[in-house]
Amino acid sequence: MSRRTATISRDTNETKIQIALSLDGGSLENLSGDTAGDGHATQSSASQTISVNSGIGFLDHMLHALAKHSGWSLNLACQGDLHIDDHHTAEDCALALGTAFKTALGPIVGYKRFGSGFAPLDEALSRAVIDLSNRPYAVVDLGLKREKIGDLSCEMIPHVIESFAQAAGVTLHVHCLHGSNDHHRAESAFKALAIAVKEAISRTGGNEVPSTKGVLR
Repeated sequence: MSRRTATISRDTNETKIQIALSLDGGSLENLSGDTAGDGHATQSSASQTISVNSGIGFLDHMLHALAKHSGWSLNLACQGDLHIDDHHTAEDCALALGTAFKTALGPIVGYKRFGSGFAPLDEALSRAVIDLSNRPYAVVDLGLKREKIGDLSCEMIPHVIESFAQAAGVTLHVHCLHGSNDHHRAESAFKALAIAVKEAISRTGGNEVPSTKGVLR
């Protein structure tokens, strides 16, 4: 069975983003002009290759966790207008990743469609539920209290998840159920999302549209 892959570029006056994504892991082509930086969000194994460089360390950390626990291989490189603030870079990386996800996934045929996941990180516990519905919607409640984690504004963390859902064409419900440390709350949410995504995109072995309507569009 062929790997589900996508390579996209998003080029605006605010950000320049390149993404190579494989939903099934494995090797990936190198991105032209990739600036891997210090490699803090870089990992290579027999089954996955991950390199994320958005220019925002904590965003890299979250997308690295998402890719790792979803079973993806992901190369993401972004040059954004961080001299303004983190908004455009964080939002556009999520939109570009959602677009790559939707492209790699292809028609929703022969997929489980629904997925859910719980992930703890020390005292924090998060739950995520996804529907490959082609109806973009997101309900995100992480209960973050800090202004920023590293160089990523806490108000942008749920917005990243919302932007991914919008571009990916999925319905997401992501909640941090409890936790006192905002880093732990955010990271457990992305890990829970990864677990849910991995389940939803799993193949059933059939060739049917998983909908009573007969279509998902």
